[in-house]
Amino acid sequence: MLVAKLGEALLLALGMAWQVGWSLVLGFAFSGAVQALVSKQRMQNLLGRAGVREIAIATGFGAASSSCSYAAAAMSKTLFKKGAALVPSLAFLFSSTNLVIELGIVLWLLMGWQFTAAEWIGGLILIAVMTVLVKLTYPKALVDEARRHVDEATGHDHGSMEGEGASLAERLRSPETRIAIAQNFSMDVSMLWKDLLGGFLIAGALAAFVPDGAWTRLFLHGAPPAVQTVGNAIIGPVIAILSFVCSIGNVPLAAVLWTSGISFGGVLAFLYADLIVLPLLDVYRRYYGLRMALYIFAIFFTTMAFSAIVMDGAFSALHLVPKPNPNIRHDLTMFAFNYTFWLNLAFGALAVYLWLLDRAHPMQHGCHGAHEMTAPSSRLMKNRPS
Repeated sequence: MLVAKLGEALLLALGMAWQVGWSLVLGFAFSGAVQALVSKQRMQNLLGRAGVREIAIATGFGAASSSCSYAAAAMSKTLFKKGAALVPSLAFLFSSTNLVIELGIVLWLLMGWQFTAAEWIGGLILIAVMTVLVKLTYPKALVDEARRHVDEATGHDHGSMEGEGASLAERLRSPETRIAIAQNFSMDVSMLWKDLLGGFLIAGALAAFVPDGAWTRLFLHGAPPAVQTVGNAIIGPVIAILSFVCSIGNVPLAAVLWTSGISFGGVLAFLYADLIVLPLLDVYRRYYGLRMALYIFAIFFTTMAFSAIVMDGAFSALHLVPKPNPNIRHDLTMFAFNYTFWLNLAFGALAVYLWLLDRAHPMQHGCHGAHEMTAPSSRLMKNRPS
C-alpha cells in the first residue's frame, strides 16, 4: 500500500512538472533577455511610476510573458532592479501568473471554461486590489532598502546593448547578447531548481496521501455558506503556501482539491496564491530582504483572499460554478502526444542550448548570484574593430 502510494505521488509530481516545464524555460529565457537587452533608463521611463499607464503596461507585459511563478518572480526582480516602481513590478507578477493564455488553456481542459474566466477576470481584480493596498500602505524606506538589497543579491546593473545604436534584431543576432541571456538564464535556474523540485514532490504527496475525508473536514462542509466561502478563501492560500508548486503546475492539484470538496472561491484563492508559496517567499527574501518579503506576503495574502471571495460571490450569483471531475487523478497520470509534449520538446532544446552556451562562457559569480561580472556585451565590444 505504501509503495503504491509513493508511486502514485511520484507519478503525480512528474505529471505536474511535465505540464509546467516548457513555461519555466520560456519565463527564465525571457527574464534573461530583458536583463541583456533593456537598459535601466528605458525601464525607468516605462515603469518608473505607479500610474495607471505604467500599471497597464506592466500588466500587458506580464500577460505576454511567463506563466510560472518562479520565472515570473525572476522577471519581476529584473523589472524592479532596472528601475520599475513597486506597483508595476507586482502587477507584472499577478498578470504573468493569472492572465496568460496557456494557463487558461490548461484550466479549461482540466476544470472547465468557468475557471478560465474566473482566473482572467480575477487577475485584473487582483491587480486593482493590490494597487489600492500598496498605495494605502506604501513603505518608501522599505522600497529603497529593497532596491539596495536586490543589487547586492544579484549583482549591480552593468547596462545593456540598448544604447549602442543597433536595432533590436541586430542585438539579438550578436553573440554577446546570446551569451548574456544564457548567463542570466543559468543564474536564475541555479537559484531556484531545488525549490521547484521540492514543490512538485510535495504537491504530488498531498494529492496522493491526503484522503478525501480529511479535505472535506478542512473545507468546512456543513458550515453556513458565508462561513465556508470566507474560510475556504483563507484555507486555499494556506494549502498553496505549503504545497510549493507554481502557476500552471498547481492547476492539477487545484483540480484534485476541487473534486475533494473545496469551494469555488477556495480553488481560486489556491490558484492565485502560487505567488506566496514557501520557496517563493524565500526567493523574495533573497532578492529584496526579509522585511520586504514579509510586506509582499501580507499584501498578497489579503489581496488573494478578498479577490477570491468577490469571484465566488459573482459566479455563484450567476450560476456559473461548474461540477468537478471525479476522475481527475487518473487523467493527470495519462501521457499523450499533445501540445504540451511538443512545447516541452522545443523549449527543452532551447534550455540545452542556453546551458551549453553558459558552460562555454561561464559568468563569474558567487553564492546566489551575488557576483562580480564582466558583461559579455562590454567585454566583446572591446574586441571589435573600431
